[in-house]
Amino acid sequence: MPADTPQIPATGREWALISRPVGWPEPSDFELREAPVVEPGPGQVLVKNLYVSVDPYMRGRMSAAKSYVAPYELGKPMQAGAVGEVIASNDEGVAVGDHVLHFFGWREYATFDAKQAVKVDPEAAPLSTYLGVLGMTGLTAYAGLLRTLSFKEGDSVFVSGAAGAVGGQVGQIAKLKGASRVVGSAGSDEKVKLLLEEYGFDAAFNYKTGNVHEQLKEAAPDGIDTYFDNVGGDHLEAAIARLNRDGRIAICGAISVYNSTEPAPGPRNLARLIQTRGRIEGFLVGDHYDLQPQFVQEVGAWVRSGELKYRETVVEGIENNLEAFLGVLRGDNTGKMVVKL
Repeated sequence: MPADTPQIPATGREWALISRPVGWPEPSDFELREAPVVEPGPGQVLVKNLYVSVDPYMRGRMSAAKSYVAPYELGKPMQAGAVGEVIASNDEGVAVGDHVLHFFGWREYATFDAKQAVKVDPEAAPLSTYLGVLGMTGLTAYAGLLRTLSFKEGDSVFVSGAAGAVGGQVGQIAKLKGASRVVGSAGSDEKVKLLLEEYGFDAAFNYKTGNVHEQLKEAAPDGIDTYFDNVGGDHLEAAIARLNRDGRIAICGAISVYNSTEPAPGPRNLARLIQTRGRIEGFLVGDHYDLQPQFVQEVGAWVRSGELKYRETVVEGIENNLEAFLGVLRGDNTGKMVVKL
């Protein structure tokens, strides 16, 4: 083996789901274990993960319920977005030393088919950004605002979960594209300050310190044309109440009900959509990967110029992966939550 070829360890740590959570996930539902590191077969690569993503949607995969993505298999290593360095390759298109984005996170080492890896350039942007502002969460913001919400210059925009990885980007893109007013909700005064002073929102409020409907009415006295929903619950009902004629609502997530053990009540004012001719549409980022080249070009330029700001909450060590995930569900993060291995 050449001197510059990374050593392949015998084992690495990985997280597995061992029981399906009821309500809030508990540490006893998970196991961090040692597993053999497998050398790549034909057409495969072995990657040492450097950054791993934790995201709210993963809570849904912990349930056995049928959804848009398969549930995690009990006893098997969990999956998530990750960026790492190739330390062994059995594929002509990927070389040792390349950095790749893939979907085999929650583990230190991953062996998989090279066709499932996307090369990324650590010189163009920090590796962690390929999981956030230039990754899936960034594309979610871009596609949801520009395609699902059919955003147009002059629209007023409301974003819930606005200090999170998706929400913060939605508001800033809307401002860069000529929104007349951008309003965000967040879960702390510190996050509200971030939205106003760094991200350039026109108004923001702490949903934990007052009635959401009343605070939104004050922040958007002329109503809203578009609502990007990351929260659900009382935020969705308040947005419907403030929706202008031909208003649009995009449902990206509903973190307020992810750990509910009973069905969440629906908005009580849906009939208002008749009056406003409004529409509500759910979307998944996986349906919009055709926008990826346009997204990377446009948003990448904004990031490089400093026009679009981003924050990351970085947790150190795979042993803290679970706590980082639970932190996302609690709203502990500002911007994208990633785990640095």
